[in-house]
Amino acid sequence: MSLPAADLSLADMARTLDAVAAEAGALALRWFRPGEKTSARTEYKHGGSPVTEADLAVDAFLAERLKPLFPDAGWLSEEAGDSDARLSRDSVIVIDPIDGTRGFAEGDTRWSVSIALVRDGRPVAGVIAAPASGDRYVAFAGGGAWRNGERLRLPPTTRLAGGRLAGPQPSAGKVARALDMNVVPRIPSLAVRFAMVAQGALDGALASANSHDWDIAAADLILHEAGGLLAGLDGVRPQYNRRELKHGALAAAPAATQAELLAAFARAQ
Repeated sequence: MSLPAADLSLADMARTLDAVAAEAGALALRWFRPGEKTSARTEYKHGGSPVTEADLAVDAFLAERLKPLFPDAGWLSEEAGDSDARLSRDSVIVIDPIDGTRGFAEGDTRWSVSIALVRDGRPVAGVIAAPASGDRYVAFAGGGAWRNGERLRLPPTTRLAGGRLAGPQPSAGKVARALDMNVVPRIPSLAVRFAMVAQGALDGALASANSHDWDIAAADLILHEAGGLLAGLDGVRPQYNRRELKHGALAAAPAATQAELLAAFARAQ
């Protein structure tokens, strides 16, 4: 029998979210075709962003599995209608059933299932499952971050020059030239992009304005627990479960180089 959230520690909650995200990722793989177009039916939202039947199936699965485990928590999903009811809840489950849907639909392996538990505006447990690339990231507040069972710890001192940077053009190119960094090819999932900074596979990552809570909440915690920082151009970490779900431009880096990256990103705007 599953225990209710009130009886679980943050570590237990993170493990539970990790297990559910892994199942959700396996479900999404039914429609994924590496290097090819997805077999899933695809429609387009207002504004042109795609949503596939895989997104909707994973969304329904996550609701079925998680809502009974967190009965007192609010619910925020990219693929479900929003409600002001979440604003009065101390805790909110924030999910992106498939982060990087466009990449998923085109056969790119760098998409993910992202789940975070947010309390009082901050993520306290977060997981990212990227089944097509074989990666699972887990973190809980004050307890650390892991990738595939290995603890993530960014070095206390590092440098950006010569490092790898991911982000949207033309900003990423401008920042890379200013800091002597190398831009890597586009990574469809923003959650994966920021998690790759936490694991040291990237030295910095950028996001244009208009990312949403579900894109970044889990990755924010994973990066923070690994010794990195996700912040806006004002240097402040994002707040979650606000009425306004969109965020401004964001940069992720190890804590030691965050200020330098942010300054260059601000100049590139």
